Amino acid sequence: MFDEIFANYPWEDVKTSIYAKTAADVERALGKEKRDLEDFKALISPAAMPYLEQMARFSQAATQKRFGKTMQLYVPLYLSNECQNICTYCAFSLDNKIRRRTLNNAEILQEVAVLKEMGYDHVLLVTGEANHTVGVPYLKKAIALIRPYFSHISMEVQPLDQDEYEILMAAGLNTVLVYQETYHQENYKVHHPKGNKSNFPYRLATPDRLGKAGIHKMGLGVLIGLEDWRTDCFYTALHLHYLERNYWQTKYSISFPRLRPIAVGTTDNTSLKSFATYMSDKELVQLICAYRLFNEEVELSMSTRESEKFRNHVIKLGITSISAGSKTNPGGYAVEPQSLEQFEISDERSPQEIARMIRQQGYEPVWKDWDQALEVVS
Repeated sequence: MFDEIFANYPWEDVKTSIYAKTAADVERALGKEKRDLEDFKALISPAAMPYLEQMARFSQAATQKRFGKTMQLYVPLYLSNECQNICTYCAFSLDNKIRRRTLNNAEILQEVAVLKEMGYDHVLLVTGEANHTVGVPYLKKAIALIRPYFSHISMEVQPLDQDEYEILMAAGLNTVLVYQETYHQENYKVHHPKGNKSNFPYRLATPDRLGKAGIHKMGLGVLIGLEDWRTDCFYTALHLHYLERNYWQTKYSISFPRLRPIAVGTTDNTSLKSFATYMSDKELVQLICAYRLFNEEVELSMSTRESEKFRNHVIKLGITSISAGSKTNPGGYAVEPQSLEQFEISDERSPQEIARMIRQQGYEPVWKDWDQALEVVS
């Protein structure tokens, strides 16, 4: 189990090691064909910033070698904003006085109709963490309902037990995204003071349960800005390294959600100022390239949290999937467009505009995930 590996990497020791990396360590990492975790530390360290252009060239070449000039498009479908957790950064937090809504079958199909009209064949189902309303029975019915309309169904909901994942996989679930938010165990409780999400060990073990269930693909990541981003992202790489060796039949992706302002009328946005670190655009490019140079197989995903200009820029630097036309509120596409969003998006272009931008850069937009039947097991 990953918790045994995790225990051998104290936070302060890892942080000190990253910030102690030198230009010589970076050059050594860049000179290798196969890079290890110590090389990853060097590539995310401040010492690597002067080498960003070289990292970007290497990352672009490695991505095209593995994925070609393709960019997968996906879209989130928010089913519910009900949540039993208190989180310091989320509009759906239990202590926020908002109107809660969970879509019924007819409303889900209304949303699906709009997404299909946009051209999507890959959907990401999202809910708050509320077992009493959007637990496994609700999710199973929702997946079965939309299965005829999409070739690939992903999910980002509360962590579940292994047998519950197996039930949902049998219904048609392909991918599960589960972000640790932060690997800083002591401060994790500060950001998640109440609810099932406050259980750090259970959340940390979720990818192990997914791997044992035999999930087709799982997504990893942290909420960048809660703690020192370099240290947090090292633990994501460590987690990925462990999972690939223990659950090698599963595919993996990494996302890069940076803290965004939450909706007006909920938790005071000034609280965001108390979070540990700010990541610049250049530092996010550095992180994307570092992940690609560390692992040429992992998929790298970019959401509409980021600006038009930034997303246009990173298309060629290592990203393999991108969302477009996203709504972060239940019913946001058709049922109730004005309901409360989980967070503010930045890139508001339509899927067609994003596809056009992708083509203009010499890439081909892909509207569905890779067919499992076409994968060759080596």
